Amino acid sequence: MAYKNILVIGGSGFIGSQVVAQLARSTASRVVVPTRRYERSKHLLVMPTVRTVVADVHDEAVLDALFDGVDAVINLVGILHSRRGPGGSDYGPDFRQAHVELPRKIVAACGRHGVKRYLHMSALGASAQGASMYQRSKAAGEAAAFADAGMATTVFRPSVVFGEGDRFLNLFAALQKRFPIMPLGSADAKFQPVYVGDVAQAFVNALQRASTIGKTYELAGPKVYTLRELVYLAGACSGHPRRIVGLPPMLATLQALCLEYLPGRMMSRDNLASMRADNIAGGPIAAELGVTPTALEAIAPRYLAGVHMQQQMDAHRSGARR
Repeated sequence: MAYKNILVIGGSGFIGSQVVAQLARSTASRVVVPTRRYERSKHLLVMPTVRTVVADVHDEAVLDALFDGVDAVINLVGILHSRRGPGGSDYGPDFRQAHVELPRKIVAACGRHGVKRYLHMSALGASAQGASMYQRSKAAGEAAAFADAGMATTVFRPSVVFGEGDRFLNLFAALQKRFPIMPLGSADAKFQPVYVGDVAQAFVNALQRASTIGKTYELAGPKVYTLRELVYLAGACSGHPRRIVGLPPMLATLQALCLEYLPGRMMSRDNLASMRADNIAGGPIAAELGVTPTALEAIAPRYLAGVHMQQQMDAHRSGARR
């Protein structure tokens, strides 16, 4: 089915920008992207079928107004940190708002406006029994996404997502430019990084395929790495390989506690808790999504070394004497 008007919530972020760009390239749909700050979405305005709207999607009245004429919704909102919940059993207020309450509001708005198609971003490792608030909140968000049996819902669970502008490999590359060694908690935790372009392609393909309705898909790359290996790769590709020192659990917890209170909040105890379970998919990306996973080594070295798209274009022009 072709959708004429698609609302992409969280469409101005790292993953969202890729999803919106692929929608603009491969469909004739008009795309609406709400954003809290206009400046964060200006890069989307070069796409003629994309419109941005300054809006607080957590306000139900504002959210309702965004649904005018919409026939499909994609929700990509996600955060990595939250204040802690009471007794350690809650999701934390920030995770609750972004990962649980917002999906409930979106599904309710879909019901009020007769919108049937909904694509929802979760995370690999989401579990009601998860060790972290993040994992538990993502599981509750999935439950909210599937709460309306009349909705044609598809849920995605990506592993850590890499690509130019990511907050994972770029963070570790930046840290290794500053520090002579890298003390690292959960150094042996395992990840299966997936390319942001592949995640976007999975969303766009699934939107058009009825066979994906009612299903939950894991999205992961072709190779499993330890955190130690990923951190080393980030340093080596950025030209600053450092010695990595794995920390025992108590020191790792202390490090995470300290980092929680630094500007930028690079790490938290909740992030550390998430890494108790390996972030690995149960199998390859489902064939019906039409995605061939991209190797990290094919993409990451270019952007970690600072070779961005504009620089590559300038080099091509120079070679062509233009």
